[in-house]
Amino acid sequence: MLQISKPCLIGMIHLPPLPGGPQNNPPLSASLARALDDARILQSAGFDALMIENFGDTPFSATQIDPATVASMAVITAAIKNEVNLPVGINALRNDSISALGIAAAVEASFIRVNVLIGVAATDQGFIEGNAANLHRYRKQLDANVAILADVHVKHAQPISQPDVALAAEETAYRGGADALIVSGTTTGRPADIDAIKKIKSAVPDRPLLIGSGATTDSIREILKIADGAIVGTSIKIDGITTAPVDPDRARALVSAAKSA
Repeated sequence: MLQISKPCLIGMIHLPPLPGGPQNNPPLSASLARALDDARILQSAGFDALMIENFGDTPFSATQIDPATVASMAVITAAIKNEVNLPVGINALRNDSISALGIAAAVEASFIRVNVLIGVAATDQGFIEGNAANLHRYRKQLDANVAILADVHVKHAQPISQPDVALAAEETAYRGGADALIVSGTTTGRPADIDAIKKIKSAVPDRPLLIGSGATTDSIREILKIADGAIVGTSIKIDGITTAPVDPDRARALVSAAKSA
């Protein structure tokens, strides 16, 4: 299970389109090679953990990814775990927490990210409902030592069940059983609202809080005055493009800024 200590930096590995997804996918061997390159760069730069995400599979299914996608993510994650000595996590977009947990248990990954753990959110995939009850029962059934990192007011969505961000954080932690919380900006790459970060940390001081989007070399010091870490993707990619490979210089610069905070 992922142990989060400040400052915790999780580097994103955004996978290209995978088998089972709606896009024309490259050979799995090419996607694997790209993911391994990103993983090596992130470890060399000093990141504390990695998160693997089927980012290329747009438009996403609201609840369940294809079995071929599950298998592809498991193959890639297992290879990364053999290549680097970092905790690895899974995010099965858009909100397939059960498949994410199954992959993590099978390959002995350390954590999963769940975009909507409890409540209801209106998203570009329609309404998404949390599945915390089944997820926790499945984790117990698998006896999986896998942490659940859950978003509060996840990006690309509008909260329906609890619009107050502090109350949503309390419910996600104490009723949904999240091991750590994530707060993001409105969309991928956009910064999280500082006031929201403060409200969540104040409401739930006993859970680690990670920033889920928009962290940059310029902003990471300010972020770490409140939050315990950040999940970083877009700003450390070549030319700041989310789907591009990781840029070694950008990755090292962000880690250096974070460690000096």
